[in-house]
Amino acid sequence: MATDKNVQEEPLEKQLWKTADKLRKNIDAAEYKHVVLGLIFLKYISDAFEELYDKLVAGEGEYNGADPEDKDEYQAENVFFVPPSARWKFLQSHAKQPTIGKTVDDSMDAIERENASLKGVLPKVYARQNLDPTSLGELIDMISNIALGDAKARSADVLGHVFEYFLGEFALAEGKKGGQFYTPRSVVELLVEMLEPYKIGVFQ
Repeated sequence: MATDKNVQEEPLEKQLWKTADKLRKNIDAAEYKHVVLGLIFLKYISDAFEELYDKLVAGEGEYNGADPEDKDEYQAENVFFVPPSARWKFLQSHAKQPTIGKTVDDSMDAIERENASLKGVLPKVYARQNLDPTSLGELIDMISNIALGDAKARSADVLGHVFEYFLGEFALAEGKKGGQFYTPRSVVELLVEMLEPYKIGVFQ
């Protein structure tokens, strides 16, 4: 019981890293970081989308008569529109399927099609043969347990803490010295450009 208590007292990002790294298996850290950070970003934008989606469905106040499937509603709130086949709940419901890798890649494509600013940016690395679909499904389930993009998570800078910790751990796993590791182009540049209004701590 003491061991469980110690685990629970660890910071969230450290618990997540231990689980994610255990699922890495035969994949190099340099490649695996795109898998993990891409999913974390996808969970972030899906959380933000779902929060606004629920408000649009409720249709109260300024959202009276709004269409929850209208992309313009999301653009007006600086929220990425996430199509049904790319929403986190959909991915989680397919996490145990042997084709989950292709499902995630297709989701990334679908998001890029609906959001011009994301075109050619998101990683599509999930259907590779060296990525075990069972491990990928477990990774999705793990990330499902944390809120990343709703208002409460943004105010607590959950994404910033998790992202910063993971970058540091990937740097160590790749054998690089502090500050000299290669940052994943697509995810980092996207977060810098798109999430700046939220003042994510890792990029300040």
